[in-house]
Amino acid sequence: MADDKKNTGKGKDTIRARKKGAFSSTQRFLPIAEIRNDTILLKNGGLRAILTVEALNFNLKSETEQQGIVSGYESFVNTLSFPIQIVLRSSKMNIDPYLEQLRAIAEKQKNDLLRQQTLSYAEFIEKLVDVAEIMQKRFYVVIPHDQSLRKKGAFEQFLGWMSPDDSAVRAAQRQRDFAYGNKFLRDRINLVQTGLENIGLKCRRLETHELIELFYEIYNPKTSQEQKLPADTAQLNIAKNVL
Repeated sequence: MADDKKNTGKGKDTIRARKKGAFSSTQRFLPIAEIRNDTILLKNGGLRAILTVEALNFNLKSETEQQGIVSGYESFVNTLSFPIQIVLRSSKMNIDPYLEQLRAIAEKQKNDLLRQQTLSYAEFIEKLVDVAEIMQKRFYVVIPHDQSLRKKGAFEQFLGWMSPDDSAVRAAQRQRDFAYGNKFLRDRINLVQTGLENIGLKCRRLETHELIELFYEIYNPKTSQEQKLPADTAQLNIAKNVL
């Protein structure tokens, strides 16, 4: 009986340790190794840059302007010799900073009527958002650089999924290849930016802290609404921030 109790307790410890290990290893399966110099470094050595693009109301343009935009976009696509990824991301808008700003303005009002109206307006906006979810749409263009990567077979890809951990060898190789690959990546970024601006789209490259915040929000949709990343996390490894 004593031996049975001892074995049962050991089994519980094993299960607890296994669950803890499974939770802590989730970040192992992220393809991102680190983010620095406004660039995403993948574990396989690839580089990624992300442009944020302002929306353009196509329907408000005249027919001539619409034809010009379509022709310009067609010319832009034909000039590309590498793949790009266009991402539309819809997320629930966080209006807490706006509500805090309204309440701060109300507290500074010397007129009692204006103060009460400002507080009532803030309360109305808060109730409106609770009833109807207001979504915010953002547009991104992902620019890759993978020219130095050797194409892997199906078996090698399977082994890569079986052992997703990063290694010191991979990190050292990324460090050696970063300057060379980043040069080609910048050329591609300039090409894409010029092509988009020629058709009237304003775009800019996301900086390091913006990239970290983006992936933090993607992998933590609920937590990111309540807990924001501190400003000094810009130089941290992305795997420590997104999970």
